[in-house]
Amino acid sequence: AFISVKERDKAAMVEPGQQLIALGFKLIATRGTAEVLRDAGLECAIVNKVLEGRPHIVDAMKNGEIQLVFNTTEGAEAIRDSFDLRRNALTHKIPYYTTVAGALAATLGIAALKAGDLEVRPLQSYFPDSL
Repeated sequence: AFISVKERDKAAMVEPGQQLIALGFKLIATRGTAEVLRDAGLECAIVNKVLEGRPHIVDAMKNGEIQLVFNTTEGAEAIRDSFDLRRNALTHKIPYYTTVAGALAATLGIAALKAGDLEVRPLQSYFPDSL
């Protein structure tokens, strides 16, 4: 799973990172994000941003090394860099989440899938008092 997030989201990615590792994922991140994850005790490889030169994250995506992307951006340079990420995620059918809430929801969903805890229920069954 690749994680690269803007400064104010870095600490919030520790929890999804922990969950992903518990689910059997290996983490790879850009330098700044990897530093925060490593400081929190998570094993995390480092990959270049596209603008930092090859080999970079898009190369890893094209090589089939990435199955999940958590990426939040801020600023013109980061948005330009994330364009290649988004395009390649779409082309290679890699799930791509752009918010902390999305990252948390994705990890919870993956955990539920792996545990076999999913069942189809009508929405009304969650709110029986409102009928």
